[in-house]
Amino acid sequence: MLMISPRMASGMQEKQYTPSLLNFFIYNPTFGPREGEEEKKILFYHPSDVEKNEKIRNVGLCEAIVQFTRTFCPTKPAKSLHTQKNRQFFFEPEDNFWIVMVVRNPMIEKPNKDGKPPTVEYQEEEILDTVYGAVVRECYSMYKLFNGTFGRAMEAGGVELLIQKLEKFFYRYLQTLHLQSCDLLDVFGGISFFPLDKMTYLKIQSFVNRVEESLSLIKYTAFLYNDQLIWSGLEQDDMRILYKYLTTSLFPRHSEPELAGRDSPLRPEVAGNLLHYGRFLTGPTNLKDPEAKFRFPKIFVSTEDGYEELHLIVYKAMSAAACFMISASVELTRDFCEQLDGLVGPQLTLLASDICEQFTVNRRISGPEKEPQFKFIYFNHMNLAEKSTIHMRKTASVCLTSVHPDLMKILGDINCDFARVDEDEEIIVKAMTDYWVVGKKSDQRELYVILNQKNANLIEVNEEVKRLCATQFNNIFFLD
Repeated sequence: MLMISPRMASGMQEKQYTPSLLNFFIYNPTFGPREGEEEKKILFYHPSDVEKNEKIRNVGLCEAIVQFTRTFCPTKPAKSLHTQKNRQFFFEPEDNFWIVMVVRNPMIEKPNKDGKPPTVEYQEEEILDTVYGAVVRECYSMYKLFNGTFGRAMEAGGVELLIQKLEKFFYRYLQTLHLQSCDLLDVFGGISFFPLDKMTYLKIQSFVNRVEESLSLIKYTAFLYNDQLIWSGLEQDDMRILYKYLTTSLFPRHSEPELAGRDSPLRPEVAGNLLHYGRFLTGPTNLKDPEAKFRFPKIFVSTEDGYEELHLIVYKAMSAAACFMISASVELTRDFCEQLDGLVGPQLTLLASDICEQFTVNRRISGPEKEPQFKFIYFNHMNLAEKSTIHMRKTASVCLTSVHPDLMKILGDINCDFARVDEDEEIIVKAMTDYWVVGKKSDQRELYVILNQKNANLIEVNEEVKRLCATQFNNIFFLD
C-alpha cells in the first residue's frame, strides 16, 4: 500500500510504502533430493508467474539457511531471516513440509533535486517477527481447518492431490492477507467473548441442550452474538481458528442491517405460530427453492486420536448465530434442514431479541460513554479471551485502530519482552509523542494500556493503570 506525505518546506512529496507480500511458497526437500529434480520439491508458489529457475533458486536458498542453522541448534531451526529489503519467515508445520513467507520491508521514497532518481530508505526494524510469524502459522491453521493436514492429502491422493488442494486454498486465501494491518491481535489470535448476565447465559445453554437433544446428529455447537462468542463445545484451538474464519470472512460476506428488538424492517419467515428471521449462512440460501443445494462446507477438528471431518452449518437470526457441526459421513437432506430451520429459527430469534434488550438495558444503566483517557488490549492465555478498545473494527479486509502505528509497534516490542521470560512483570514506556504505554503480565494474563497524559509522571501513570484495573477488570487478579 502506498501513502503519500507532503513535505511542507520543499513542496516535494515523500512516498511511504507499507509491508507487502513478495513470495509465499511451500516445499518438501525430500521430494526432489537429486540434481535436476529440484522442481519436484515445490508444492505451491505465489506468485505463480515467477520463472521456474527463480523459484528453484529461492527454495534452495531457504533450504540452505534452514540446514545451516540446524548445525547450531538441531531442535530449533531458523524462524526468520532479516535483510535490508525484506524479511523471510520459515515454519515447519509437519515433518519436512516448510512454509515460507517473504515480506517486503516498509520503505520511504524521497525525491531528489536535479532530476536524480529518488532515494529509497528501507525501514528494517518496523516489522516484528512475532506478528508475521503468527500470520504464517495462521495460514496453515486455516488450511488445516478446511482440508486437514498435508499428510492426509498425501495418503488420499499423493503429491498431485496435495498440490491441487494447496493451489485451490491459498490462491484465494492469500488475497485476503492484509499485511499492513497485522498487529498484536494476530499474535494472540484470541476470542472476543460477549458479556452476559447469568439468566440469559442459562437460556442460551438451555437452547443448545434442547437443539442437540432434538437433532441427535449434531456433535458440536457454538453460539455467537454480534461477532462475539458466548458458548462453544469445541476444543479451544479449533474454536480459535473457526472464530477467526467466521468473524473475518463468513459474517462480513453476509452482513445485514442491525436489527434491534423484535421489530424489524425485514420480512420474517413464518414457522408454526412464531415469526422468525432465521436463515442459513452456509448451505441452502432459500429452503423453498426446489433447486436448492444442500451442500455445506466441511471442517476438520482435533480428537484424542487424530481428527474428524464435520459438516459446518451456520444459521443466523438477527445478530445471533449458531454453528452446528455434524459428522461428514452423514448426508444432509432437505428434510433435516427444514426440521432444523423450524426448530432453531423461532427460538434463535427470541434469544437474539432477549440478548439485545438486556444489552441495551445494561448500557442505559452504565450511562453515556465518555471518551476515556486510556485505551487498552487485554488477553488471557488460559481461555483465549481478548478485549481491545484500540481496534475499532478488524476484518480480513480492514483493520481500523484508533492509535498511531508507532504506538502499536511499542505494544509489539513489550509483548516480545514478555515472551522471553516466564516471570510476571510490568513495563512502562514514555513514547516520543507524549503518550505513556504500560504493559502488565500477570498469571497468564497480559494487559497493555496507552495513556494520553502529557504532563503525568511515573507515579501518576501507575495510579491511573491501577484505577483502570479496578474499574474494567475488578474480578481479575493482577499482581502489583
